[in-house]
Amino acid sequence: MISASARLLRLVSLLSTRPAWTCRELGERLAVTDRTVRRDIARLRELGYGIESDPGPWGGYRLGGGTRMPPLVLDDEEALAVAVALREVALSGVLGGDQAALSALLKLRQVLPPRVADRLEDMNATVVHTPRSQGRQIPPGMLLDLATACRRGERTRLSYRDHAGNTTVRDVDPYRLVHTGLRWYFVARDVARDQWRTFRADRVARIQSTGHPVELGDPPDPALLVSRGIAAVVYPLYVTIRLPHPMDRALRLIPPTIGTHHPDGPDATIVEIGGNDEDQLATYLLGLGTTLRVLSPDGVRDAVLRRARNLVEDNEHAGSR
Repeated sequence: MISASARLLRLVSLLSTRPAWTCRELGERLAVTDRTVRRDIARLRELGYGIESDPGPWGGYRLGGGTRMPPLVLDDEEALAVAVALREVALSGVLGGDQAALSALLKLRQVLPPRVADRLEDMNATVVHTPRSQGRQIPPGMLLDLATACRRGERTRLSYRDHAGNTTVRDVDPYRLVHTGLRWYFVARDVARDQWRTFRADRVARIQSTGHPVELGDPPDPALLVSRGIAAVVYPLYVTIRLPHPMDRALRLIPPTIGTHHPDGPDATIVEIGGNDEDQLATYLLGLGTTLRVLSPDGVRDAVLRRARNLVEDNEHAGSR
């Protein structure tokens, strides 16, 4: 005879396979009495499963919407499909904020049977993503490894490439992952320097737990730390623009990780943005899809005008063909 817990899982699985079951049919499948079936149905309802029933001897049970998110019963193929989908959401940024997808994937991976986890790892090793607009892509399993390090609360050995391509190995105390909308950042305390640092996730070459538990006293606001770190980057060129939008709208168009904002009255905002050259900044400004005025420098303003004129001319010529 199977245990009560296993029987409940089996009952959920049966209810999900067809629209309705009679009490007798469920009892025969589970090899229990009708009374036990009714008791198990009541228990599932307590756990949050929305199980509906029709009265009478020919009435049946069917699985409906619950009052809260109950445990799910997935077979191997379903679990693999959900894991792959969550991974793609976390990597692609299709939902904007990807922390929920990453957290769900981490929970799922922890309970996957080894046979399913091995298949997921095989897929990670063979699937290749085209680079996104921000540059270097993140290996499929790296986000999960970083998230696992944050959750374990153990000192971690990090192999990291800096902007010049030099690789260093350092011990860190992991804390959080932060997604800016463009990149993932790993926030951790550098043990040797006794400083909180941010690491670009796409530059992490290898991560390995030391098994040494740590207590993080007074950790920083991870999102604020990342924003300040990005803002502190020195660019060879800066452009100052005026947006005909109040501050809250301007911050939605250009996040604080990209530019420095100052109100210009109640309905306008001055924003300073750093970049590598005039063409790069002109491309970014035109991609905002909003009215703006380039205040300085003249070179960026000229690059914006040149690109806009070329776009108009190309479309005029195309219409005359």
